[in-house]
Amino acid sequence: MQVHLIDGTYELFRHFYSPGGSHRNTAGEEVGATRGVLRSLTAMLDDGATHVGVATDHVIESFRNDLYAGYKTGEGIDPDLFSQFPWLEEALAAAGFAVWAMVEVEADDALAAAAAVAAADPTIDRAVICTPDKDLAQCVRDPEVIQFDRRAGQFRDEAAVKEKYGVAPASIPDWLALVGDSADGFPGLPGWGAKSAAKVLERYGHLEDIPLHAGQWDITVRGSAALCATLVERFEDALLFRRLATLETDVAVGTPAEWRWTGPTESLDAWSERLDARDVATKLRRIAAARA
Repeated sequence: MQVHLIDGTYELFRHFYSPGGSHRNTAGEEVGATRGVLRSLTAMLDDGATHVGVATDHVIESFRNDLYAGYKTGEGIDPDLFSQFPWLEEALAAAGFAVWAMVEVEADDALAAAAAVAAADPTIDRAVICTPDKDLAQCVRDPEVIQFDRRAGQFRDEAAVKEKYGVAPASIPDWLALVGDSADGFPGLPGWGAKSAAKVLERYGHLEDIPLHAGQWDITVRGSAALCATLVERFEDALLFRRLATLETDVAVGTPAEWRWTGPTESLDAWSERLDARDVATKLRRIAAARA
């Protein structure tokens, strides 16, 4: 059995900024992104998905904002997009999907937690994390957990993660600590690039295992003396950035049995009207009837 774990916030942004993604209903509300995500997940069910969990950022801020002042916030989000955050959660729940709305932690944390739950469940053959977000690459574990970029149609197992980033999934937080993550708002260490970080971490694995004198490195890296000096000087920053990049797995997401889609709720009709998506209600009921 396979479970699909969806980054609802990413999907909402993706549909909002996609060509033709805008749509206002008769009340003048911008609902295009919510409608797009709902139709997309309905198509996933139509293609055979049976167990689906959707994680969302109910608010953008999390505990990480208390750790680092520069961490991402909701500042600058288009009001027409921000207003759809709660609508997405309610519409997907009405459609019968398991929805995890995160407040203290982030949607990525819920996905990591769900992947860990699925990997430990003997009834689950594979968990598919549906997002291209590099943070989630740390969760990939052969053969139980893979990452899927739905837009590009690319699956990533451990070998594909290493091919893309140069490091194994377990080293992704260390790699992000060194190179930074502009989407999340932390800069990494000066001078460290994706290739140099990958080469060092491919050899040493984690920050604590990197010799703090370049002369002790048994690999050749351009500018190694300067890189090592920066790591020594900014080591506490690197540890903080790795903490920001490390996903939490102690998040309540239920069990895979609870993620099984069994059909829409009665409130779907109201949402399909509001979203101008009556076709979704019709299709979801057809899928449910076929599986009954």
